[in-house]
Amino acid sequence: MLRLALVWLLNALALLAVAYLLPTVHVAGFGSALIAALALGFVNALIRPLLVLLTLPLTLVTLGLFYFILNGLLFWGVGSVLDGFEVGGLWSGVLGGLLYGAIAWALTSLLVPGKKSGIPE
Repeated sequence: MLRLALVWLLNALALLAVAYLLPTVHVAGFGSALIAALALGFVNALIRPLLVLLTLPLTLVTLGLFYFILNGLLFWGVGSVLDGFEVGGLWSGVLGGLLYGAIAWALTSLLVPGKKSGIPE
């Protein structure tokens, strides 16, 4: 449980970093980043697998490039629903989703190396 909370905090920090790096992505504060990171986690866990399955033919035809568009649409969609987290458009969502994924992955892999980290599950 502690590990999950730490990853959630790291994802919120990654979202703040994306807002700092991209002028078209805005996060009102750390509380908004926490809520947005939670919403992105739920969307990625529940909605993305279904959409990936439904858009598989289009993803195959575009040699996987549509997956980036789908990622951007979901990032943009979460930004459209939540107050305190705004994404400027589709291309901002695509770039923001890529940056968010890369920064969150880097933070999580560096600070939470796995079961040998000593952090209880």
